[in-house]
Amino acid sequence: MEKLDIDISYRNNGSLAADLGSIIEQAKGVAYRAVDTVLVYRNWLLGKRIAEEELRGDARAAYGRAQLSNLANTLTEKYGRGFDASNLYRYLAFFKRFKILDTVYPKSGMRLGWSHYRVLLQVEDNVALRWYLDEAAAETWSVRTLQRNISSQYYERTLLSQSKDTCGILRNGAADFAA
Repeated sequence: MEKLDIDISYRNNGSLAADLGSIIEQAKGVAYRAVDTVLVYRNWLLGKRIAEEELRGDARAAYGRAQLSNLANTLTEKYGRGFDASNLYRYLAFFKRFKILDTVYPKSGMRLGWSHYRVLLQVEDNVALRWYLDEAAAETWSVRTLQRNISSQYYERTLLSQSKDTCGILRNGAADFAA
């Protein structure tokens, strides 16, 4: 795991209350980012561990689902919310989509939170996924903005608007965007 960036600066601008408030607000921001970073790592590692145990083959699929359901019950009982079967499947999907942990983080280095990655799991095309990942980080999109942009096919519309031959893209690239 990477070293956390603790960027809290000392303040002495003459007003004790304002200076203390500034330090507290900075610390809260660092804490929120740290928690999100740890959640991303934790969920990726959970997905990796589940993938190692994942049962292959149609004959054992029902057994695998029952096993994951039992595991979800055990984890929820011990650790509380966040470990139901749907979340365990989500962690597994997260690991499968980002096999190498380094690929989780965009080129900009900006860390996205777990909620961003939950939304990004909706994107099936790998090129579009990388584009949304990089744009969300570079433009500091909120989770709501990211969801809206994915739902409105912002990436695809951007490609179309940048192309000089939009008819050619529609004709030649239609299969690329088909489900």
